[in-house]
Amino acid sequence: MWGYIVRRILINIPVFLGILLVVFIALRSGPPPEDAYLGKHSSEEQKRLFREKAGLDKPLLVQYGTFVWNVVRLDFEAESWDHRGKRVIDKLKDAVMPTLWLTVPSLIITTILAISIGLISSFYRGRLPDRILMLIAVLGMCISYLVYIIFGQYWGASLLNEAIAPRKLFEIEGYEPGISNWFRFCMLPVMINVIVALGYDTRYYRAVMVEECNRDYITTAVAKGASTRKVMFVHMLKNAMIPIITRIMITLPFLIAGSLLIEYYFNIPGMGRVLISSIHSKDFPVVEVFTAIFAVVFIATNILTDVLYALVDPRVRLQ
Repeated sequence: MWGYIVRRILINIPVFLGILLVVFIALRSGPPPEDAYLGKHSSEEQKRLFREKAGLDKPLLVQYGTFVWNVVRLDFEAESWDHRGKRVIDKLKDAVMPTLWLTVPSLIITTILAISIGLISSFYRGRLPDRILMLIAVLGMCISYLVYIIFGQYWGASLLNEAIAPRKLFEIEGYEPGISNWFRFCMLPVMINVIVALGYDTRYYRAVMVEECNRDYITTAVAKGASTRKVMFVHMLKNAMIPIITRIMITLPFLIAGSLLIEYYFNIPGMGRVLISSIHSKDFPVVEVFTAIFAVVFIATNILTDVLYALVDPRVRLQ
């Protein structure tokens, strides 16, 4: 297994370097960054000094090599251009926890609910409970993510008197992480994430469970007198773990990167919001580091998916 993991890492190194190259070129293809940092009315001498300090006066190949070398060494000590005096590593530390407080509960709750509903729908497939659950799932998919966010903000502000509306999440003086604060500031955006993802995941897991219901081992288990609970939660769920793992691992990086909308509209200083703000302000050091981290997450989840296949299904061999 370890040999397979090492080979996959080596194969994905060119992919990772290609992602960094695309980001590197895209950042330098627009207007000069010194205009965004110093202002358009700055003197030529100020611009020259800034380019020398930031290393922008060097050849592009040298700049790219320095960028890659810093990422490999995990050297994120560069100063943010948008927040002078603050290092990139400090912005990263401040942004990681707010994102995890949203994405991890969203993923866990969505997965548990979607698998449970998928099992119920597959058991009652073609009957009234199945049709009602699938109708609700389709209706949830038809509504835009932005509509849920706007309605959630209005509902949280108007009906709950901003009790759980996280308009100043992690910006409150004396804020300390805790379960009570999570319910107060994070519950509403997590609920929105769950509602948006639940429709897609439910239909996918139902399709998986319905396909498993027609397998021979299910017919054999029923013929031997196994209870419905044992058939569904032992036999069927165990054999459906590969598509379930695939769905979860595919969702994980998109959940982290896709949280920027919820972070932006709820003023949550997570990784998505910080990245968008840095792109607008042309904060090269922050954009480069955050993009590299997102790329590592995508690549790592792909490798971890194959490893989990072999762990949950002995028929899978990593070669």
